[in-house]
Amino acid sequence: MRALISVFDKTGVVDFARGLADRGVELIATGNTEAMLRESGVAVRGIQELTGFPEILGGRVKTLHPLIYAGILGLRHDPGHLEEMDRVGASPIDFVVCNLYPFRETAKGSGQDLANVLENIDIGGVTLLRAAAKNFAQVVPICDPMDYGTVLDELASDAGNVGQGIRRRLAAKAFQHCAVYDTHISGYLRSADELFPDHLTLAMKKIGELRYGENPHQLAAFYADSTIRSLPRGVVSGRQLHGKQLAFNNTYDLDAAWRIVADFSAPTVAIVKHGNPVGLACGDDLAETYRRAVAGDPQTAFGGAISFNRTVNEAAAREIAEVFFEDLIAPDYTPEALAVLQKKRDLRIMATGYQPERPGEIEAGDLDFKRVVGGWLVQTRDALPENMLTRDVVTTRPPTLSELTSLLFAWRAVKHVHSHGIVLARGLQLVGLGAGQPSRVDAVDLACRKAGDRAAGAVMASDAFFPFPDGIERAAAAGVTAVIHPGGSIRDQQAIEVANRHHMAMIFTHQRHFKH
Repeated sequence: MRALISVFDKTGVVDFARGLADRGVELIATGNTEAMLRESGVAVRGIQELTGFPEILGGRVKTLHPLIYAGILGLRHDPGHLEEMDRVGASPIDFVVCNLYPFRETAKGSGQDLANVLENIDIGGVTLLRAAAKNFAQVVPICDPMDYGTVLDELASDAGNVGQGIRRRLAAKAFQHCAVYDTHISGYLRSADELFPDHLTLAMKKIGELRYGENPHQLAAFYADSTIRSLPRGVVSGRQLHGKQLAFNNTYDLDAAWRIVADFSAPTVAIVKHGNPVGLACGDDLAETYRRAVAGDPQTAFGGAISFNRTVNEAAAREIAEVFFEDLIAPDYTPEALAVLQKKRDLRIMATGYQPERPGEIEAGDLDFKRVVGGWLVQTRDALPENMLTRDVVTTRPPTLSELTSLLFAWRAVKHVHSHGIVLARGLQLVGLGAGQPSRVDAVDLACRKAGDRAAGAVMASDAFFPFPDGIERAAAAGVTAVIHPGGSIRDQQAIEVANRHHMAMIFTHQRHFKH
C-alpha cells in the first residue's frame, strides 16, 4: 500500500505517518511535509521520485502530474485501467492525506494584499482530495487530523483495512472541505456591492450539538458562519462558564438578548422571553439598572434570558440570584459575581469576552437568512446608523426633552420586538410591550395593559405606521403623552388629529422596523 501526504496543517502528521509506515504503507510526501517527516526519522520518498519531475513555479506545481492522478483514479478491478497504469508506469496510491493552504486565515488578516491572498489559494490539494474522494472505494481520502486515529485503528483491526462506511464518510468530508474552501474564496473575490449573486453557498462550522431543538423531540446543532471575515462576537463566539448544555431555545434567546444590549451604548440590561424583550433599561449603576429591567414585567421575566453589555459585578449578581433565570450573557463577570452566580445550578452563564463599543455593530457585515419550504429568504440586517434616523415632528406640540429621550430609547427597543410591535417607555425603561399581535391596536392594548398605571406619562414606539387612529386613541386613553412611528398610512392625518386633540407629541421616522 502507498500513501501520498501533502499537508499545510501538520498537527499529528508525524505520528500518523509513522503509524502508516509501521503497518507496511510506503510514504510519499511533498516539499515541507517530506522534510518534516525525514527530520523526524520517518522513511519517506519525495513526490519527484514518483513523477520524475521536480516541483516548479515556487511550488505552485508539484502534485499536478498524470502519474499521481493515474495512481489515485485508476480502478483496481478494471483490467484496462491496470494495463494502462502499468504501461505508463503509474503505481496505485491507496491513501491521500491532504489539507489546504490557509486561505481564510490569510484573507482575514489585516494589511494583506491581493497577491498574497491569491497565493494562498490551494490548487493541487483540492484536486488531490477530489480525486481521492471520487475513488473512495479504493482510495482513502483524509483531510482532517482528527481522523488519523480512526484510520490507524481500522488498519490495526482484524480486517486490516479501512471499511467502506468510513471511506464514504471521509469522502463526504473531503468534498465538504473543498466546498467550504471554495465558498470562502468566492466570498472574498465577490465585490462588496454584490450582496445577492445568482448562486450563493454558505460555509458553516459546527460549534457543537445542542441539548435538543425547539421541542425535546427535535434534534439540533449550533453552527457558526465561517464566511464572515470578522465573526460577530456574541453567543456564537462566547464561552459557557456554568450550567446545563444549551438547547435551541436557550441559544436563540441568548442571541436575541445580546443583540438588544449591544444596540445601546449606555450600560444596559435586557430580559428576553421567546425572542422578545420583556424587560429593558439603561442606567449608570448595574444593579439598579437590572432592577428597573425586571420591573418592566416581573411576572414574565421569570425564567427568561438576561443580558448585560457591561461586566457583571457582585452587586448585580446578588440581585440576579434572587430570581429564577435560565440564561445569562454578558461580556464578563468579576470573580465575586461569578462565585455568586455559579451557586445557581440551573443558570446557564455565557461570557462574550467583549463589550460592544458602537450601538448595533454586531448587526453589520452579515446577511439575515430565513428558511421557507424549499428555499431561503435573504436580506441585509436591520442596522441603520443612528444618524440616518429622521425625526419629523408632525403634531402641534413638539416633544419635551424628557419625552424625546424616552422616544429615542423606545424606537431603538421596538426594533427588537416581533411585529406587530409596540413599546411603552418611561425614561430609559421599558414599561409595556405588545409583540406579535395580529393587529396594531391589539398590540397597543396589550402594551397599555402590561404597563398599567405606568402608561400615564409614558411614550410609545410602533414598529410600523398606524393604519387607523384607534391605536393612538387607546394610547391616549391610557395616558401616553408622545408617540414615535414611521408614518406613511393613508390615514396619517387622522392619527395626527387624534394626537393633537389629546395634546400628544408625535414624531415620524419614515423608517420601519418589522421583525418576523
